[in-house]
Amino acid sequence: MTSVSLSTRTRGFKNSLAKWLITLGGISVLFTLVLIFMYLLYVIKPIFESAEVEPVSSIALQSESTPLTTGVDELKELAYQISDQGLIEFYQIKETDSASQGKLMLSEQLSQMNEVAMIASSDQDKKLLVTEQGQGYLVAPRFNAKYSNNTREIIPAIDYPISNEALILDEEEQGFKKLSFAMTEEKAVFVGFTQDNRLIKTTFISEDEFSVDDEYETVFQQIELYAPSVDDIAITPDLTMAFIRSGSTVYVYHLDDEYSVDLKTQVIATTAHDAELTTMALLSGGSSLLLADAQGQISQWFEISTEQGREFKHVRSFSAGSEAIVAIYPEQYRKSFYTMTASGDLNAFFTTSEANLWQGKIAATQPKALAISPRADALVVIAQDNSVASGQSLTIFDVHNEHPEVTWQALWQEVWYEGYPEPDYIWQSTSGSDDFEAKFSLVPISFGTIKAALYAMLFAVPIALTAAIYTAYFMTPTLRKKVKPTIELMEALPTVILGFLAGLWLAPLMEKYLPAIFLLFIFLPLATILTAFVWHNLPREIKEKLPETLAPLILIPVMILAIYAAFALSPLFEVAFFGGDMRQYITNDLGINFDQRNALVVGIAMGFAVIPTIFSMAEDAIFSVPSHLTSGSLALGATQWQTLVKVVLLTASPGIFSAVMMGLGRAVGETMIVLMATGNTPILDWSIFQGMRTLAANIAVEMPESEVGSSHYRILFLAAFVLFVFTFVFNTLAEFIRQRLREKYSSM
Repeated sequence: MTSVSLSTRTRGFKNSLAKWLITLGGISVLFTLVLIFMYLLYVIKPIFESAEVEPVSSIALQSESTPLTTGVDELKELAYQISDQGLIEFYQIKETDSASQGKLMLSEQLSQMNEVAMIASSDQDKKLLVTEQGQGYLVAPRFNAKYSNNTREIIPAIDYPISNEALILDEEEQGFKKLSFAMTEEKAVFVGFTQDNRLIKTTFISEDEFSVDDEYETVFQQIELYAPSVDDIAITPDLTMAFIRSGSTVYVYHLDDEYSVDLKTQVIATTAHDAELTTMALLSGGSSLLLADAQGQISQWFEISTEQGREFKHVRSFSAGSEAIVAIYPEQYRKSFYTMTASGDLNAFFTTSEANLWQGKIAATQPKALAISPRADALVVIAQDNSVASGQSLTIFDVHNEHPEVTWQALWQEVWYEGYPEPDYIWQSTSGSDDFEAKFSLVPISFGTIKAALYAMLFAVPIALTAAIYTAYFMTPTLRKKVKPTIELMEALPTVILGFLAGLWLAPLMEKYLPAIFLLFIFLPLATILTAFVWHNLPREIKEKLPETLAPLILIPVMILAIYAAFALSPLFEVAFFGGDMRQYITNDLGINFDQRNALVVGIAMGFAVIPTIFSMAEDAIFSVPSHLTSGSLALGATQWQTLVKVVLLTASPGIFSAVMMGLGRAVGETMIVLMATGNTPILDWSIFQGMRTLAANIAVEMPESEVGSSHYRILFLAAFVLFVFTFVFNTLAEFIRQRLREKYSSM
């Protein structure tokens, strides 16, 4: 009795321990899934945060002269202002000790200027100071870092990109009403509207670079003006076009020719309620034109290709309220811009996402000067301030706006990007160009995931299910013991090997013997049916000589012969029906694009990866159908096929459905095969001859090159979250349907 009691207690302890360990393991798995879910949300969350603009510091200016422009260094430690007296002053704005903030670090008179009539800026933070006589001084404030005793110090300096002498901008030495400029390392172009109503272009050309050679050639040109006055001038950074606004009409000129400046086109801005245009600016990169009116509306225009050639088109509009806009401030590197009203209201927009990022008031009235920091993380504003002796103060606003290009609309709806003929779903995260704008539509890669999974399932499901039915229901036990483990071993084959074979061997082979691939869809079923027909009509004496376990193996040489026939006849079919080249026929005659690594290749390769999963689970489900159900059906007079369809498949349907959904989940999450066997082109096309890019492959390709914390990095995590949701939805749906099927057929 003592021995039995001890054994019982031991079993009870082991059962309890196993129960708690299994429970702990299940809870750990669920907890891990929740942690993954929460971490993905943690990384994704910042891209949907609203922009914030907050004042962080303010200093009193020492000079009482009127500021014309301002700026700040990348690290927001020094700011400068240039006044109408030609004086530039650098101030310490970062507090390092009790007396450092607001300290005047450098004050310098720019050349011999005493009065500045106007000032123009370029996108490289160069400033052109123009006198009443039309002379110009081109300066570039600089911030040089100095390290001593493990301490960094920013030293202000002033560079003269062309010359420290006065630049002659008009050969007749007239003053300017409006003036704009842009320059490269070897060329500077100035376009201005003079006091005597002439529109001129002045070009400085250096044989080497301006920073190396002080010598340069000056070319003066007169531009034919088609309007009585000029309100705004803008020049593209590549020096190819000039935009001249007069009222509601913008005249676009070619600047390429050194001998003449020709009118390219006219842009007639149509605004709501016929509102008058108030200002104009070029977006970063110079491809888009921004026009603002007296009703607070801003329109974006850029060139697109049409049947009549390239034309400027009104693409989208933004609203900054109902008050007239007096200034537009584009960011230097992104497609964001700010608008200012006379009352000091500021609005921040991002063009491609069509987002109004922020709106608020930064001054009681219109600031005297405003500039955006090089990293777009701060604003420096000079405004009236009666509380200080000079009557004006310089304020730094901290801007938190790291991901303006990301909105739900930009991720999931069509977006009209610069240069594209129409809105479209585009994923293009990187480029070799510095002025490239990233495009983050998740639609093409989500579509690619569904497309790849669909074609893989179309290939895998019929083969896997029919194989499972035959193996479990018709095959002899001896042969089943060999076939089932062999197919299950296929699941251990690394998918990178399948992807490698598909991309480097199967894709070129299918391209070369394309007719053979389609002939296989005819020859293989036909050969199977003919073999079955011949076997059915053979005399019984012959059938009895062949062991029953070897009967299915007769199909193997027949299949090999059918495959050989398809490939042997492929060149003949190609010559007879496709002019000797089926790929060219598909491309030229049918107008269907053909990629060597396409959906057909992916479907076959990924199908082979999915078949073992579906086969194994479906075969187990069919084989596990109780024998008394099949025996009872056969005893009542049903044939084997009737028993299979009416009894076995219905009873095994929960397991069969689970097998298909597990295979679908495997196909959706597959990475290496679609990475190596497709062109990785994020396009929306159901064609079997076109490739695709999937969520998993996109993450694998781009995550190593993405900058941590960038929009690209976080959107890749968003793609992972979408993939996570895909698989979660599929698995939940599969479990729900499986339970319903199980309840329905459990009584059989």
